[in-house]
Parts: sequence; C-alpha cells; structure tokens
Amino acid sequence: MKKLFMLLSIIFILSACSNSRLEPKPSYGNQLTEFKATDEEGKVFSSKDMKGKVWLADFIFTNCETVCPPMTFNMTQVVDQLEKEGVKDYGIISFSVDPKHDTPAKLKAYSEQYGAKTDHWKLVTNYDEKFIRQFGEENFKTIAVPPTAGNDQATHGTSFYLIDQNGTVIKDYIGKDTGDQKFPKAEIVEDVKTMIKEGPYKK
Repeated sequence: MKKLFMLLSIIFILSACSNSRLEPKPSYGNQLTEFKATDEEGKVFSSKDMKGKVWLADFIFTNCETVCPPMTFNMTQVVDQLEKEGVKDYGIISFSVDPKHDTPAKLKAYSEQYGAKTDHWKLVTNYDEKFIRQFGEENFKTIAVPPTAGNDQATHGTSFYLIDQNGTVIKDYIGKDTGDQKFPKAEIVEDVKTMIKEGPYKK
C-alpha cells in the first residue's frame, strides 16, 4: 500500500510538472526557420526577436477580399481578451503573403483599420515570394501562395498557430468560423496563458 501511494505521488508530481496538454500536434514540434523581415513600422524584425515570448501566428495580406478580414477581426478579439486578463509575454505575428505589394505603410494602415495593438502585434513583409511559400509549407504545413499575374488575390491557409518561447510550433486553430466549427477564442486564450505559465515545450 505504501509503495502504491509513493507511485501515485510520483505520477502526480510528474503530471503537474509536464506540459502534456500543450505538447506539439503530430504535424508540428519543429522550430521556426530563421527569418529576417520588416515590420509595419519599417523596422527589422527577425526570428530572434520572438525568443522568450509565446506567439500566435497567421498569414494575411492587405488586399484580401475574403478570409483575412474575419481572421484579423478574430485575432483582435483574442488580443483584447488577453489584455483584459492582464496577460504579458505574448506576441502576435502576421506574415504577409503578398510581400511585393504589402509595404510597411500598407501593413500599418491595415493594422490601424482593425485597431490592432501593435505593441504586441507585428505585421511583417519585405522577403521574397519564394521564401514565404517555403516558410509556410515547412513550418506550418500550409500554403502561402502570393498573387499571380492577372490576379491580385493570394492563396493561403486560414489557421492560427501557437508558438512557444523557444520558437517551437505547437498546434493550430481555425482562424474563422467554418461550417459548424466556431472560432475557438477561449481555447486560444487559455493555451497562451498556460504556455506562459508552464514554459516552453520540453522534449
């Protein structure tokens, strides 16, 4: 009986110290490819600047006529809730899928249109189109295809992605209502808070 009690105690301690609820999904667990970009203020922003914070990432472009508006609105709702709860040490990063046309000034105007709090939110551009295609596929298992000749609309995924303090991609969420699936704002907020509290994923 004493041995059983000790065993159960050890299991409880290990489970309490683990980050099992936020272990990477099977498709993820990789660290972000290093990158260097320009943010909406015209300043250099790189993967090194992400270290030490929990991040939510998505793919957008300012001329988007379909999925980006509801995605960006939903992200503002997440930020508002995190701010309301006094959460620190998090960041939002939106990668432009149309770097050829999305200048820092356009990204800043886009963020202001949605009332994005840019002290936490970075919108980045100034990389080539080949990079963003490969970056989306390798890191997030998603498409990120810039506009083609005669078409001003890019093609990209609509998910949000959770990234830990070491740059490890943990999981994804739907970025907008899809069919009978509703945007999981509460789940995202709780996951960000949990990852901040428990620290980065450890293999």
